[in-house]
Amino acid sequence: MSLLDNLHWRYATKKMNGETIPEEKLNYILEAARLAPSSSGLQPYRVLVISDPELKEKIKPIAMGQSQITDASHLLIFAAWDNYTENKIDSVFKKTLNQRGLPSNTMDDYRNNLWGMYSQKSEEWHAHHAAKQAYIAFGLAIAAAAEQKVDATPMEGFDPEALDELLDLKDKGLKSVLLLPLGYWDENKDWLVNMKKVRTSKEEFFMEPSF
Repeated sequence: MSLLDNLHWRYATKKMNGETIPEEKLNYILEAARLAPSSSGLQPYRVLVISDPELKEKIKPIAMGQSQITDASHLLIFAAWDNYTENKIDSVFKKTLNQRGLPSNTMDDYRNNLWGMYSQKSEEWHAHHAAKQAYIAFGLAIAAAAEQKVDATPMEGFDPEALDELLDLKDKGLKSVLLLPLGYWDENKDWLVNMKKVRTSKEEFFMEPSF
């Protein structure tokens, strides 16, 4: 199937059946998220992979009691850096240059300009910018899940502060941004599965400004 076929196939699954997805499918989805592009290649986010039933039960009330949290095979939590620091940026650039076999000063001008810009911004801006990068990886994970015929439910409906506290994310310099339960739909209980997919028409969605 093509990417468009897979996107037509997928939907925000409302009820999952608890079946475990194969490890190779999970790894494929995770790798798609890892390979996602990000601003300056910083990847200012991490993905927590939750499969433990007890932990999912603790997360469920934080996510407004949504049943997909506990009925999913795995719950992915996309968590972004809470801020940018010179050390964090330096670490990414050093790793990149080392793996490419380039001198350590190859990208000094770019790195210095980048930190010069970020250092003038507030921590709120930092966290918001990092979260936007996580959304890119999140989107690719959803597309990869569709390609693997794994159901997924994008979620912003949860209490980030409570989840951060539960998982000690603050100590890791992270803030939870998005949840993505992965699993398989319950054919007897998912009311949305046979509903028509509705999107804005092409004529309305695509715009060509004129001046």
